[in-house]
Amino acid sequence: MRRLAWMATMAALAAAASYAADPAGDYPSKPIRLMGQSAGSTADYLSRFVGQKLTEKWGQSVVVDNRAGAGGTIATEIVARAASDGYTLEMGHAGTHVSAVSLYKNLPYDPVRDFAPITLVAKLVTVLVVHPSVPVASVQELIAYAKRTGNLNYASAGPGTISHLTGELFNQVAGLKLPHIPYKGAGLALNALLGGEIQVSFLSPTTAYAQLKAGKVKALAVSSRTRFPGAPGIPSAAEAGVPGMEATLWFGMFAPARTPRPIVMKLNREIGGILRRDDVKEALLKRGSEATPSTPEELGAWVKSELAKWTPIIRNAGIRAD
Repeated sequence: MRRLAWMATMAALAAAASYAADPAGDYPSKPIRLMGQSAGSTADYLSRFVGQKLTEKWGQSVVVDNRAGAGGTIATEIVARAASDGYTLEMGHAGTHVSAVSLYKNLPYDPVRDFAPITLVAKLVTVLVVHPSVPVASVQELIAYAKRTGNLNYASAGPGTISHLTGELFNQVAGLKLPHIPYKGAGLALNALLGGEIQVSFLSPTTAYAQLKAGKVKALAVSSRTRFPGAPGIPSAAEAGVPGMEATLWFGMFAPARTPRPIVMKLNREIGGILRRDDVKEALLKRGSEATPSTPEELGAWVKSELAKWTPIIRNAGIRAD
């Protein structure tokens, strides 16, 4: 019995030493939880898309856990407080890692200090969409109609999200004051638009893809200087006569801070390899997302540059999460 106990102890010590030497050696050995935000959002779609590809490659489940509300910060806080072992990840974005800093007085995490960047996943634009009942066929017609009638409002995925910021940017460049109606996620904002609760919204092509294809909403412009490759049939902001309405959505994969570097790099290699595949790039582009794999350092630098860009804009505009 003593010999068996000694052998078990030595085996455990050997396993611990092996993990210390290469913590990514047998990773993942159990299911991974990937925190998303709201069902139907771009973060949800990208989480499920990448999660499924990783599941197929590893034979280990990647389970998407959506936690809607507060602009995605509920899900983000869970990741910030999770164990640093690579088994809790997040599909973060500008709302969770940039604008939330200015919106919430007591944000329960630091978007730089509390996370280990893994890779950028995708970049895309917002689409100015309207309910079919709005009798316009262009942005200029929408502006004229709004000024003439004054009975339009717009929905966003929540205070401080890119859909909200793009809406306020549109108000500024178009000389409008469309009331802002926030929802708990892009999917709910889209449902409100489909149901006629609101008349205008600024959504990603990925979120609005099926409804655009079915003709249930009308797309008037994308928030970029040139036409977006994932939605070539929609005019750019410049073509639509509102060149100042430029805003980029981005999504990146994050782990809790202090996640071992070998695990971060294994995730980076695996996810980056998936995103560089031609079939994956084509599939994402058809849904309005452009695959943009990066190094962990590039994602970290991107977050810092976005904070420097948007923080003064949000604070000067007096936008709050209320």
